[in-house]
Amino acid sequence: MPRLVLIDGSSYLYRAFHALPPLTNSAGEPTGALFGVVNMLRATLAEQPDCAAFVVDAPGKTFRDDLYPEYKANRSAMPDDLRAQVQPMCEIVQALGFPILRIDGVEADDVIGTLALEAAKAGSDVTISTGDKDFAQLLCPVDGGGNIRLINTMSGSVLDTDESVMAKFGVHAHQIVDMLALMGDAIDNVKGVDKCGPKTAAKWLAEYGSLDGVVANVDKIGGKIGENLRAALPRLPLNRTLVTIKTDVALDAAAHQLTLRERDVETLKVLYARYGFNAALKELGGTPPAASERKVSMRGTEAGWARTGAAPIEAPEPALGEKGAYETVLTREQFSAWLGKLQAADAFAFDTETDSLDALCANLIGLSVATQAHSGAYIPFGHEYPGAPAQLSRDEVLDALRPIFADATKKKIGQHGKYDLHVLRCHGITVHGYDEDTMLESFVFNAGASRHDMDSLAKRYLGYDTVRYEDVAGKGAKQIPFSHVSVEDATRYAAEDADVVLRLHSVLRPKVAAEPSLDRVYREIEIPLVPVLERVEANGVLVDAAELRRQSADLGKRMLEAQQQATQLAGRTFSLDSPKQVGQLLFDELKLPVSVKTSTGQPSVNEEALEALADLHELPKIILEYRGLAKLRSTYTDKLPEMVNPNTGRVHTSYHQAGAATGRLASSDPNLQNIPIRTDDGRRIRKAFVAPEGRRIVALDYSQIELRIMAHLSEDPNLLKAFTSGADIHRATAAEVFGKAIDDVSSNERRAAKAINFGLMYGMSAFGLARQLGIGRGEAQDYIALYFSRYPGVRDYMERTRQDARDNGYVETVFGRRLHLENIHARNQGLRAGAERAAINAPMQGTAADIVKRAMISIDGWLAGDKRALMLLQVHDELVFEADAAFVDDLVAGARERMAAAAELRVPLVVDAGTGANWDEAH
Repeated sequence: MPRLVLIDGSSYLYRAFHALPPLTNSAGEPTGALFGVVNMLRATLAEQPDCAAFVVDAPGKTFRDDLYPEYKANRSAMPDDLRAQVQPMCEIVQALGFPILRIDGVEADDVIGTLALEAAKAGSDVTISTGDKDFAQLLCPVDGGGNIRLINTMSGSVLDTDESVMAKFGVHAHQIVDMLALMGDAIDNVKGVDKCGPKTAAKWLAEYGSLDGVVANVDKIGGKIGENLRAALPRLPLNRTLVTIKTDVALDAAAHQLTLRERDVETLKVLYARYGFNAALKELGGTPPAASERKVSMRGTEAGWARTGAAPIEAPEPALGEKGAYETVLTREQFSAWLGKLQAADAFAFDTETDSLDALCANLIGLSVATQAHSGAYIPFGHEYPGAPAQLSRDEVLDALRPIFADATKKKIGQHGKYDLHVLRCHGITVHGYDEDTMLESFVFNAGASRHDMDSLAKRYLGYDTVRYEDVAGKGAKQIPFSHVSVEDATRYAAEDADVVLRLHSVLRPKVAAEPSLDRVYREIEIPLVPVLERVEANGVLVDAAELRRQSADLGKRMLEAQQQATQLAGRTFSLDSPKQVGQLLFDELKLPVSVKTSTGQPSVNEEALEALADLHELPKIILEYRGLAKLRSTYTDKLPEMVNPNTGRVHTSYHQAGAATGRLASSDPNLQNIPIRTDDGRRIRKAFVAPEGRRIVALDYSQIELRIMAHLSEDPNLLKAFTSGADIHRATAAEVFGKAIDDVSSNERRAAKAINFGLMYGMSAFGLARQLGIGRGEAQDYIALYFSRYPGVRDYMERTRQDARDNGYVETVFGRRLHLENIHARNQGLRAGAERAAINAPMQGTAADIVKRAMISIDGWLAGDKRALMLLQVHDELVFEADAAFVDDLVAGARERMAAAAELRVPLVVDAGTGANWDEAH
């Protein structure tokens, strides 16, 4: 079947411009949008279509402007940086051999629609490369057969059936036009029904079938939205015409005539060299300019790349996206050959295949290895199903591999390798030389990316679609254990994992190494932390199940009392767990004011909303209390005993290095970082984390670490003096702000100073400070002004950091970790202000995270397997240990020394320590 690719050039140029950072070449010419489009075109050529066209809007008015003079009237002029990239884009498109189509009087959508239907009816396989939802209307059944699919190259999403349209938009393909007519299109200035979004439009069309059906039943639609619909009736027929893609445009060329021309290689070399597209230039045999000649400005953020799915690097050589050749190792001869390869290799990638996501309980089903790209092997030994081939024994395989994994001079490469280290340790193999991790390479290079899993990274950096777990094991209720997956399918999946990890490493490692500050973060913090976290997780923590049961019973009793109080206040029964019932009671019956709304505009009953109402009525307070008790019970007191590992008798949390962009560790299963510490009930839960007989719990906590980092970064003399002297920083701040001696500061003044100290770090406004302190906004503004007059270095640091963020698109921690700011150049003032607040706080949070990680690495190395003490938990700025009673003093002294030495700041790092029979006592 002939293949036709139609590229929505205008759409992609704009999308690339807004999604990618404002890159420039060495001459300062903008290249960001051009970069995105060129990479997409190269990917299209790699697929070798039979025919293709790059379709753009022609200048001047279209027939829609004649029908509706206000059409697109609200569109702002094309930004200068984007306009400058249009001509070079056309030059590169032509040099690549794509026909460029511009047809007067219609839009690019109409040209694409006409060609797509013509080709589909003629039996061609048609791909429309676009991010525009309007094209979904073309997926209606086409007379004469054929196939049309829509691919959003930037996100990787595909629409190719009526079912896929229904899944994405909630309507059938033939209803898309009617949906758009009802919703309108703000970008094109097509005014729809006021307050009618996609859900409302889909609901109406599901009930009445079509726009005509909705109009015929307009009197059945009540409420304000019904009034809005009736008011919009006169313009809906025109709306439908405006949003309908025209499919009968008179064209000079038929679809089958849109053949690709031979590439103009010499022109492409000149253009690629000029705009700094070095991977593309290398592909053509050209030579990139020397590093000293290159200048790339990344004032934006790489987080946008991750969100859209576009790669924040040049598309790699096509070979990286090819499938590999994989071997199933079933005989001793095969295994011996691969052992030889591993022994001869300086480095190799590996992956484990198991029957559980819980690494501490998982059974090892097989291992995959790769020593060079595009090849790999899977060694199965645990597949059990009718007809399964004979496999080597697990003990034989592991015994042979044990010295290779133990050899620290042989570099091991993994993806989220902490899991694999756990699994191998549980099966008697200790891994040394775990030196590279592609998840962490991605995270350090682009911490703002939303996903760092292997499948996403392969798509982003290699342009490669991996075999996914569901492809071989199924999903949902029909998913089978990996031990039941056929050895052939398992090889296709598992060996590819090792191979792709090796390929990803070859792309990501140079990117990190090219930035010395990022390389230090990766080499000195993230990679050494992997085995440390593996040991911490394996240690686990002992919990007192009886104590938790007592707490659950108490919480349940108090929940019942809260329910009874709420019933009395309401005068009727209702479910405190039902947001709908709570909302009806508070807003419809009690007529309390609505201060917070949901994303759909409905009154919210979330925590913020209830707190805003707590001063107006007692019922919201009771509901908040009930919810707090219920959350503690369901999340901790009921659940923790169920999470005790049957093999160890302990609870083992999992730490995530690539969770927060600031570098802070995240905890899950269970999440031990979210136990409330400001309430008695939250603190009581810590009583259940206990030491075994003869041992003690030891907690060491950095004192006011982020404020100390603020003093270091701002270099404010008064702030530095306060910390260096060892004074109570909040009392010292109050003395400065209120012009008093430290001894004369009242508790309320100290409280205000504490709110200012922490609030300013998180970008708190005068309004927020006033709300927190219960004072007027003017008084709060005076407090802030006084603060800055006494600590001008803090004000200067904040302004300097905002400007650095605008200039670079990122800020850095003391150790060089980069924290990209997606919205620092946003046109929306609210988004931009949020990015500026993050710019101020992120270096402090990120530096604190780096310091804690460095301390963990140092202490782990000091203890070096000494069983007299175990590191159990990392929670925010705190490390928790379990130690022999006789070793407690030595542990406190040694750990405190190493925590204090984890960073050299202009002020001392102070570490508080406590011990006890349980975690609560240790505070």
